[in-house]
Amino acid sequence: MNVAVLGASSKPERYSNRAVALLAAKGHTVFPVNPALSVIHGLPVYPRLTLIPASVDTVTVYLAAERSSVLLDDLLTIRPRRIILNPGAENPALAAALAREGVQTLTACTLVLLSTDQF
Repeated sequence: MNVAVLGASSKPERYSNRAVALLAAKGHTVFPVNPALSVIHGLPVYPRLTLIPASVDTVTVYLAAERSSVLLDDLLTIRPRRIILNPGAENPALAAALAREGVQTLTACTLVLLSTDQF
């Protein structure tokens, strides 16, 4: 499965960094997204979602609502099957806008979903 990690961090203590590592360890193709970085865990980092060179099945979001709200157009352009809003990244307005466009959105912890084989 192709997974974009929106708000990926190079800091090992950050949950988004752990998500990149665990997604890769579980066999997913991971596309970290952060305009300020170039590599995380040996993977190229993309400055924005629309520059990912493959279709994306899932976007897992690690950005506060004020930062993710402006990305609605990019999310609709890449049209993932689902979007996961992790704890701290909850955004009811974005979730509602995506749902109106037929994009499945859930508020959940990617690390928990992966650890319990529910991803």
